[in-house]
Amino acid sequence: MKKILFSIFIFYLFFFFLLKSENIKGDAEIGAELFKKNCTACHSMELEKKMIGPALAEVTKNRTREWLHRWIINNKSLRESGDKDAIAIYKKYGNLEMNLFPQLSEKQVDDILSFIQNPILIKKKEEIKNYKNNNENNENEIEEKKFLTKLVIFCFSILSLILLWILYRIQILTKLLNEKKDLIFDKKDFFIKILYKKILGKKKIRWRLLSYFIFFLFFIGIYGIWNFLMKIDINKGYKPKQPIYFSHKIHSDINEIDCQYCHSSAKYSKVSSIPSANVCMSCHITIDEYKGDYLEKGKSRNEYNEEIQKIYHAVGWNKETREYSKKNHPIQWIRIHNMPDFVYFDHSQHVITGEKMIKKFKKVNLVCNACHGDVQKMDQVEMSNDFTMEWCISCHRNVEIDINNQYYKKYFSNDIKKEKKITVDMIGGTECAKCHY
Repeated sequence: MKKILFSIFIFYLFFFFLLKSENIKGDAEIGAELFKKNCTACHSMELEKKMIGPALAEVTKNRTREWLHRWIINNKSLRESGDKDAIAIYKKYGNLEMNLFPQLSEKQVDDILSFIQNPILIKKKEEIKNYKNNNENNENEIEEKKFLTKLVIFCFSILSLILLWILYRIQILTKLLNEKKDLIFDKKDFFIKILYKKILGKKKIRWRLLSYFIFFLFFIGIYGIWNFLMKIDINKGYKPKQPIYFSHKIHSDINEIDCQYCHSSAKYSKVSSIPSANVCMSCHITIDEYKGDYLEKGKSRNEYNEEIQKIYHAVGWNKETREYSKKNHPIQWIRIHNMPDFVYFDHSQHVITGEKMIKKFKKVNLVCNACHGDVQKMDQVEMSNDFTMEWCISCHRNVEIDINNQYYKKYFSNDIKKEKKITVDMIGGTECAKCHY
């Protein structure tokens, strides 16, 4: 009798837990993507980890599918219906309301729950993918090193042969100069014969060559000084080391974060502005370590994670208690693009009014790239152009105005009617007072 009762108990226990995770048939991979987009503001991708919301590792075992669907899509209506579990969770987390997700279909909710049930499958796939990527990167690095080694050896070999030939010829010429003038030259030494009899053997020619050489050196010196003066404060390629390492490639290219999300004033203000650390925290309040596939050459995940901790230090964020302290440490960013005080430049004028035609002339998809280069592909931002007066003027002389733009229609309607092609300089774009006043 005891055995029978025990068997019945085990059966019902098993049936009970089966009901808890009933009918959750979804795609864990799609669910992982949906989870990233909708849930990571409050819940960690590491499901055992508690953040603003609870850890979700065991949620599919402790709740039924039906209850989870109702909670995720509209937890407010579930609480209002008097559900004790829903009310208890709400009170436990300080009456903090969870976002409503009426846009999610039942299939999408099942996908999210499937990911929560089977996160190990996703982790394994990511590990395999990372392993393959790392192997490919290592193989590419080895191939690059082999190629460079071969190239260096080849170049040194050619250079050595040339130097040996020159030394041999100089030795022969030295012997001829130390011996009699009327020496009979071999047919093989035709080059030395010409050099000796036509040039080095005549004093006038020797003096001329010397004067030409001195003039050449003088000209090179003048050109070098002029070139040096013209390059003062031209900082193309300037790439300072910032207090916090920030990869635009990871943020802007791989994660497709729009430029204006961080540089919010670039479109409607004179200056682009440096984003505050609070902007960083809008994402990094939940992303406390780097788990992406991409790794810059010479960098490790641990190095990226250390940079995230620097942001926390700057704003006084404690990731353990999830609270801000009053100890702030402002980040002393090093400015890269900095116009002199005597130059007036308006970002909004270029980004809004000139966007269409600048993109067309410079052949770029993003107007920012016309001046700042392909920033999305940069790990460390550098100055991509000269930013000289000549550089600006050449652009104004070649870029046409957008005749359909309301600004030009209103203020330059007569010019638009007269000319077929109107460049910026034709409407005063090269006048001194446009930039210097």
